[in-house]
Amino acid sequence: MDVLIAALWGAAGAVSLVIGAWLAVHRRPPERRVGLVMGFGSGALIAAVAYELVPHDGEPSAWAFLALAAGALVFFFVDRAVAATSDGSGDRSIVIGALLDGIPESLVLGMGVAAGGHVSVAFLAAVFLSNMPESLGATSGMLASGQTPRRAYRTWWAIVAVAAVSAMAGYGVLHVLPGADGRYVEGFAAGSVLAMLATSMVPEAYRRGGRATGLLTALGFAVAGALSAFE
Repeated sequence: MDVLIAALWGAAGAVSLVIGAWLAVHRRPPERRVGLVMGFGSGALIAAVAYELVPHDGEPSAWAFLALAAGALVFFFVDRAVAATSDGSGDRSIVIGALLDGIPESLVLGMGVAAGGHVSVAFLAAVFLSNMPESLGATSGMLASGQTPRRAYRTWWAIVAVAAVSAMAGYGVLHVLPGADGRYVEGFAAGSVLAMLATSMVPEAYRRGGRATGLLTALGFAVAGALSAFE
């Protein structure tokens, strides 16, 4: 039963991807508004990396930071490989980033359930808040390039399913290996998130939203950071 709860937590964090896609399809927000929302989501993701994913209690672990570098490298090479066979758009990079950071994020949630049912509300909220702008921006770009809403929905629902399965895997890993260290999984997620932000989401947010995007990025960071502080 607990493994299903882990799957639900994983899906809960990722389902905002579908909500963002729905907004892009049915509300068709102006380009500038999409950019501002993406800026807010970027700030929330930066806060998630700073307060939830990068280890900051006790002695720093070199291995955790090597995992961070590995996450960034995996994103870089996967993104480059996909760009070589496509138009190399920022929208596609954001989708890749959502997948590559969604898997370890969900592993962390599943491991939290296995460790005694504790799920970080701040972490879950930051993931939820940042996923929506990711898919809103990427889906808007997909539609502008001529892709159908059905294809966009399939993409995001597939990532939600992967997130649920990843959370179940995280639950199983901690039961098979009780001493497993989630810091390495979190570090990998942090690296892929940071690489995606610098490569795609922040530049796209600024291009669409203009100078005010910086203010929304700071606000997103503050909101997600406050959730971490009050947990």
